Order: sequence, then C-alpha cells, then structure tokens
Amino acid sequence: MQLQQMQDEISRLRGIVEVQQNDIQQMKQEALDRYKDLDSRIGAGGASAPSAANNSASDGGTNAGGAPVSPAAQAPQASSEPGDPAKEKLYYDAAFDLIKAKDFDKASQAFAAFLRKYPNSQYAGNAQYWLGEVNLAKGDLQGAGQAFAKVSQLYPKHAKVPDSLYKLADVERRLGHTDKVKGILQQVVAQYPGTSAAQLAQRDLQRL
Repeated sequence: MQLQQMQDEISRLRGIVEVQQNDIQQMKQEALDRYKDLDSRIGAGGASAPSAANNSASDGGTNAGGAPVSPAAQAPQASSEPGDPAKEKLYYDAAFDLIKAKDFDKASQAFAAFLRKYPNSQYAGNAQYWLGEVNLAKGDLQGAGQAFAKVSQLYPKHAKVPDSLYKLADVERRLGHTDKVKGILQQVVAQYPGTSAAQLAQRDLQRL
C-alpha cells in the first residue's frame, strides 16, 4: 500500500512537472541567460541574496499555525520593483530550470530571491510551493515545512494550496509530528474536495 501511495504521488508530481516543462520550453534559452545574470548579481551583491534565501526558510511562522511573515517586511525594496510579467516569467523560469538541472541549492536561492523581489507576482504562489519542493529534495524538512505552510498563509486563494497542505502533512509526518498530520489531512479533504490532494489525503487518513 505504501508503494502504491508513492507511485501515485510520483505520477501526480510528474504531471505537474510536465505542465511546467511545456510552458518553460519555449523560453528555455532566455531563462538560462536570465539565471546567469541573476547568479552573477547574487555573487556580486555579497551575502544579501543568499542570506535572504536562508531567512525565507528559517524566519517566523514555522508551521501552519505560525504567523505569516509579510513579504514587504522580508524585502522592503520589493515595493520599488514595478510589475513586469515578462520579466517575472523569465526570472521564475530560470529558477525552475535549476530544478530540472537538479541544482537544488541554487534553485532554493533563486526561488527565495524571486519571492523577495516579486512577492505579488502571478508566479509567487507557484514559487513558494516549489521552494518547499526544493527544500524537501535537499532534505531540509524544516525549511520545506515552512515553505509549504506559507503557500496557504500568503496565497490562500492559490491553486497550489491543496497540494502544499498535503505536502506539509507529509513533512510533519517525517518530522514525527503525528498529532498535526491528521488535522492537516482533514483540512485538505474538507476544504478542497475533488482535488487530487484531497483524494490522497483521504487515503492517508484511512491508513492512520
């Protein structure tokens, strides 16, 4: 049963990645060029961007019950950056390409930098979710849990909320916080019926 659950989760994640890859493919070269520019600025800017990436994974609101941290408080300079959807997409795609390259450390830094720079972007909810996935891939359970929790805290209407809550339950289970797992799974089932996350959550509840 555990193997079937893992296969279902892999299939679901593969579908998500394929959708993202189809969208990214058209601008792949531009995205890579964009990342080179971002990487050079991170290197030239001292510790500002890397430390921001670390802070985004370690500051307040560690779990779903924690107080959400204001993006403006994390990045006062973000308000001075005018909205530019094309620029935001290039920046986001560049970060996502790092996931495909399995460079999870740089992907974590890139997504965190994106969220600081464009906290109100149409891609911000996705970036917050993938920051959780990247941290999970790195084995940073604490950082992953914080990132997944912030999806529902900062972007409560976003389509990634059901998936992020389900992943948060998985992180809490791995951390040994079994008392929190059931409540999160029940929330997914009750608030997001019909979603794949709710189906997986219902299955997990039956096995608890």
